Amino acid sequence: MGVVVLSQFSDALFAFELFKHGTEGFAYLLKDRVGDLDELLGAIRAVASGGSVIDPKVVEGLLARRDVRGQQEALTARERDVLREMAHGRTNSAIARALHLSISSVEKHVNSIFTKLGLENSGDVHRRVAAVLAYLGPDPS
Repeated sequence: MGVVVLSQFSDALFAFELFKHGTEGFAYLLKDRVGDLDELLGAIRAVASGGSVIDPKVVEGLLARRDVRGQQEALTARERDVLREMAHGRTNSAIARALHLSISSVEKHVNSIFTKLGLENSGDVHRRVAAVLAYLGPDPS
């Protein structure tokens, strides 16, 4: 049986979870981007015949997530320490205490992590979350 997911979330993590064991018979479409009935019916037909369909916006997110994971080797040991603490959900103040650093040093490391991972400041991506997802991904450095 095929599965067509209509989601309001363009988060690549949701799609990654759906496709992590294979793509055959699955579709992940964004509700607000399914423009017409023909598009939806085409996705259903593709899934019914064993194919897969994924919204292009979600594909972009998956590729960006992969690129970020691949850039972790550019981080220094201290930046990895800071990123590890971020993954534990700690604030900059808590990271400073845990690593015996000043808050301004932590802020500099966090900004360096964002730069090295290519995480630009935009309204579309929460950089701290994207950095942690890269750290927690299947290929962490």
